[in-house]
Amino acid sequence: MTSVLPSPYVDDGDLERDRRRVAELVCDLPGGSPDQLSFESPWEIRAFALAVTAYHAKKFDWAQFQSALIASISEWEARGGDRESDPWSYYEHWLVALEDVMVEAGDVDPSALDARTTEVLATPANRNHHEAHPEPIAIDPAR
Repeated sequence: MTSVLPSPYVDDGDLERDRRRVAELVCDLPGGSPDQLSFESPWEIRAFALAVTAYHAKKFDWAQFQSALIASISEWEARGGDRESDPWSYYEHWLVALEDVMVEAGDVDPSALDARTTEVLATPANRNHHEAHPEPIAIDPAR
């Protein structure tokens, strides 16, 4: 019996090839081994993937990104941030660092980013729930 895979996968070989590619992109980064990575929600995975993809596209140097991440966390601490009482999200700092290095590189326009952020935040989370979604939803039992 043939398993039905979500688009764009045609066969198990394609899926496995893409898994290996993700592992190659992620696991050679500092702190990138699978046992060191943890994500609380899907947006964190997306934020991580955006930074890794931009790095591999040579949009910035990893040391530059690390410095921006350290600066974001340091600024939060200087404002009196306390992990015990103040909401803490490592990946919020990750996004701030990514925005900073991408703006510095000239690849992101800060005013366009602000406008798009405002638009996204003004859109209800369930805005399309009344529409049919013909794409299959697949859960990979191997994960």
